[in-house]
Amino acid sequence: MKYTYRPQGTCSQAIELDIEGNTLNEVFFWGGCSGNLQGISRLVKGRPIDEVIGKLEGIRCGYKSTSCPDQLTQALRAYKAEKLQK
Repeated sequence: MKYTYRPQGTCSQAIELDIEGNTLNEVFFWGGCSGNLQGISRLVKGRPIDEVIGKLEGIRCGYKSTSCPDQLTQALRAYKAEKLQK
């Protein structure tokens, strides 16, 4: 399933997810630090959603209260919440 999330408080403008079951198949960040976000996307590919949330949630970027990895966890939580409502 494809899911798009609009992050808040980071340089990236959108996070696109491709999820099958409970597995994160692909992640695409639009905007932000290209090299770092490509690395994160490759590292989480094929991982269970809850594992990604557990490893990346709460990471901060400098003085900001969030980061692109943290916003990815917010995207995954939003996806799970929306999935439960259906």
